Amino acid sequence: MAELLTFEGRKQRARFRAWHRGTREADYMIGGFFDRYHADWGAEELAWFEALLEEDDVDVMAWALKTQPTPPRFEGALMAKMQELDYVDIPR
Repeated sequence: MAELLTFEGRKQRARFRAWHRGTREADYMIGGFFDRYHADWGAEELAWFEALLEEDDVDVMAWALKTQPTPPRFEGALMAKMQELDYVDIPR
């Protein structure tokens, strides 16, 4: 079924998955990253993000916070942007 989705459909699914991680902290980090950067993504960037969504939240957050080394398959420009953390908007 996933292979039947259009590119925009894949983005919509990724947005939902990014904002429904299970913890508020992961939602803000992963969902906020998606909201900030997805508009400029092509197929390669979306595929990277979809693979990232398959990982455990604690691992993704540790890579973004640089408390654990990032696996080689996730290193690169997108992870560098994620590690800046300037996209996290925490409502008060």
